[in-house]
Amino acid sequence: MSISAWLLAARPKTLTASVAPVLLGTGLAVSFSDGPVPLTLAALALASALCIQVGTNLVNDAADFEKGADTAERLGPIRVTQSGLLRGHHVMLGAGLFFLLAALLGVPLILAGGVPILVIGVLSLIAGYAYTAGPFPLAYLGLGEVFVLLFFGVAAIKGMAYVLTGHGLSPWAEIAALQVGLQSSALLAVNNCRDIAGDRTVGKRTLAARFGERFARVEVAVLVAVPYALGVAWVAAGRPWAAVLPLMTLPLAIGLVRGVWNNPPSRRFNVFLAQTALLQLLFCALAAAGLVIG
Repeated sequence: MSISAWLLAARPKTLTASVAPVLLGTGLAVSFSDGPVPLTLAALALASALCIQVGTNLVNDAADFEKGADTAERLGPIRVTQSGLLRGHHVMLGAGLFFLLAALLGVPLILAGGVPILVIGVLSLIAGYAYTAGPFPLAYLGLGEVFVLLFFGVAAIKGMAYVLTGHGLSPWAEIAALQVGLQSSALLAVNNCRDIAGDRTVGKRTLAARFGERFARVEVAVLVAVPYALGVAWVAAGRPWAAVLPLMTLPLAIGLVRGVWNNPPSRRFNVFLAQTALLQLLFCALAAAGLVIG
């Protein structure tokens, strides 16, 4: 059991989906809070979120192989269970340890944010397992994008708001949640577009597998574009820089959408997946900076 195999199983290139909402949520709190923002709690929130996502990725690795979704013909990056680098039960045990660590890191967050954080934390842990495992795996039912929008968007941003300010920061938290949540969903949509053929073979009914390549390409384009349109809300909130600075990422966004539209599902989509992750990270970092600037 090498460290490199566990790093591969953690899927570090996808972890921007946890980093981005913490960046944006912290920027939101700094911008709208009346007092100092406890950055130590922001760091704990980041660590807990990363642990939940790593645990979810490990469950996904083991469960997809068990269900037959990951085979030697898969187009995506190597999966450690399918390739024999790690045994499935070891991967699931690792997932449990990461979920436990996330729960322990979440204790100070619950003390700071109260019942809303407890509810978000418990639901996040359950959903992390239920995404690809259990009797009703969300990813296999076409609910992956809904899961990602809710937990990497709404739950993450609202959770940061309660932890750092004690308030929900409505309606601005909802705007930020939609921006980051839609971008996280774009990550999933690119991944699912690549895997249409294999997912259909094993009955994994993602939206891309259900409705086909053209739908998947339109979905990616919409998920990438809408966060920019939502920037108008920051102008209305008196934080115009939160709308202006993310526009610097438009060339990357346009190149990503063009790539998805002009290439058939293939290993080339692994490059697009990395571009989507980079886009999300840069967009949210710039939006957070814009919120702080005002």
